Amino acid sequence: MEKFQYLSKAKLNSLPKAPGVYALASLQTVLYIGKAANIRNRAKNHFQQSTYRDNLFIQDVTKVGYIKTDSDIDALLLESQLIKKQQPRYNVMWKDDKKYFYVAITKEKLPRVFLTHQPTDFATGASTDASRAIPTAPPELRSAGRSLRQGINYIGPFVEGKAIKQVLKLLRRVFPYYTAKKHGQLPCSWCHIDLCPGPAPQEKEYQKNIKKLTAVLKGKRKSVLSSLKKEMQEASKLHDFEKAAFTRDQLLALEHTISNAALFVSPLQKEKQDWLAVEKELQKILKTTKRISRIEAYDISNIQGQQATGSQVTFLKGAPAKDSWRKYKIRIAGKPNDFAMIEELLLRRLQHPEWPYPHLMVIDGGKGQLSAALKAISNLTKLSYPHLNEIKLRDIKVVALAKKRNELFFPGRKNSVLLSDLPKPVENLFLFIRDEAHRFAISYHRTLRSKNLFLKSS
Repeated sequence: MEKFQYLSKAKLNSLPKAPGVYALASLQTVLYIGKAANIRNRAKNHFQQSTYRDNLFIQDVTKVGYIKTDSDIDALLLESQLIKKQQPRYNVMWKDDKKYFYVAITKEKLPRVFLTHQPTDFATGASTDASRAIPTAPPELRSAGRSLRQGINYIGPFVEGKAIKQVLKLLRRVFPYYTAKKHGQLPCSWCHIDLCPGPAPQEKEYQKNIKKLTAVLKGKRKSVLSSLKKEMQEASKLHDFEKAAFTRDQLLALEHTISNAALFVSPLQKEKQDWLAVEKELQKILKTTKRISRIEAYDISNIQGQQATGSQVTFLKGAPAKDSWRKYKIRIAGKPNDFAMIEELLLRRLQHPEWPYPHLMVIDGGKGQLSAALKAISNLTKLSYPHLNEIKLRDIKVVALAKKRNELFFPGRKNSVLLSDLPKPVENLFLFIRDEAHRFAISYHRTLRSKNLFLKSS
């Protein structure tokens, strides 16, 4: 098996823009292994747009390794082998029988092939829980005992279910296989599209094809191609031109399948595609044709007006842009007044045109908070500060999101809109943004309270 070539994490731009497998490693060990259509973009994404999982280990990463592959399929299969062999800590700790997939091939005269969540031990491939399998497994195996399950060859783990499902579909065109235990006496619907061996296959030929399929799934594509070429040549020497032609077609189909299949887009491409769909929905909801790529959310945290804080969280195309997050110590004193606090917060934020203005503001609260936000924008335009861009200020869309029923309030609209009535990606985006603003405000409020208690005690 090929070995990773390592670069310092400071040299991410030197990584190849090619499909393959990458490793995020500390000085001592590999922490995480992944695959990518573009190794450089995917590796950089871990550092530039870290997820909550990345944050568990990204600070420990000192170097990034990579292995280039010829195709997406090669990358998918190699990732599976390397995870199984090296058992990186942050792949293993996320291992979950609802997330990791295995290709199961039965050890019968006419083996069946199916996808399962059957858990296995990474190092040995042995079943660790014989009673669990997902519905894609045949019904008789879902409730089968350990003895029957031990008559199955498990290949995996595979991280992405969609990708390995697509690979199985593609390989089924090259090596037709059974998924059901019994086949009727007449050709089935799969037979008519050449994805099933039919009611009476030649047992030896079928088993030979399953061995080749198994080898490909284990990353031994080159040896399978070599074997097919050898079979084709031998058949030709024996003047068995029908078999030679069939083997040639298999060879060409396998080469074409491996080299041309695009199983996954890079996270950056996927993010762009996903965001365009969400942005279109937001434009419909806000009744605008202008772009909405920068969203800011604001929240207030206080206890009876004491140690009041405000938060500003920024999202670009649906992803947190934490370098633009801001904390505010509210200056208004006296009795708690959420409306006045929101107004102060937005007045102070909007007096910083060097921070790009958002296309959409999300205010925590209901109609009152929405009115306070609109008042802040209106007052700011009336002041006519020379450095403010009044046109851009007027272009900002503003909504308020009330926690109790998760409903959105819009300027000039009588009725609110429940988030649950919106498309799921839009609902999730609003909830995520709102929750991050709330968390950020509370964390700063707690910091100020702690400091105040420390000063009082000392």
